[in-house]
Amino acid sequence: MTATNANPQEVLRGEILADAKRQGERTLLRAQQEAEAILAEAKAEAEKDQRARLDAARAEAQRRRDLILGAVPVEVGRMRSARIEAALERVREETARRLAAREGLDYRGALVSLAADAIASMDSSKFVIALSAADRQTLGDGWLEDVRRRAGRDVELAVAPEPANIQAGLRVSDGDGRRTCDQSFAARLARLWPQVRPAIAVAAALIPGGGPSKES
Repeated sequence: MTATNANPQEVLRGEILADAKRQGERTLLRAQQEAEAILAEAKAEAEKDQRARLDAARAEAQRRRDLILGAVPVEVGRMRSARIEAALERVREETARRLAAREGLDYRGALVSLAADAIASMDSSKFVIALSAADRQTLGDGWLEDVRRRAGRDVELAVAPEPANIQAGLRVSDGDGRRTCDQSFAARLARLWPQVRPAIAVAAALIPGGGPSKES
C-alpha cells in the first residue's frame, strides 16, 4: 500500500480557488437577480407611464370634444343671427330703393302728410320746407295750402329758395332755422327701422312670433 502525501500549499490554493469560484457564482447570481428586478421595475414604470399618457390623451380628447360640442350651439346661433341680419338688411335696402323710386306711392299726398307731421311737432308759426329740385318743379306752390289744412292750424309756409340734396321726401325748418325736422324718406326709414324690424322678421318667418327675441 502506497500513501500519497498532498502538498499543503496546493491544497490551500485549491480551496481558495474553489471558494473564490463559489463567491463569484453567488455574486453573478445576485447581479442577475438585481438586473432582472431593475428590468422588471423599469418595465412596470414604463407601462405605468404609458397608461398615464394614454389616460391624459383620452382626457384631453374628451376635453376638446366637450369644447367643440359646447361651441356648436353658439356657432349655430351666430350663423342663424348672421343670416337673419343679412335677410333683414336686404329687406331694408329694397325698401329704401322702392321709397327712393316712389314705387306705389301717392307721392304728393305723402309729402303733404310728412310736412304736416313735422309742423305739428314744432311750436312756431313760420316754416320753411326744403325740397329737391325735381319736387320743386313738380309740386309748384299750390300744395302748401294742402299742408296748411292738414296741419290744422294757420301757419306761414314757404319753400326754401335753394333745392335740397334729397332723393325723396322733404325737410321742414322753423322760421328762424333753429329746429329742423328731416322728413326725407331715407331719414324716416332710418328712424323707423328699429321699430318695424321685429315685425318684418316675424312676418318673413325669420324669427318665431308671439314674444321678444334676441334677433329682433
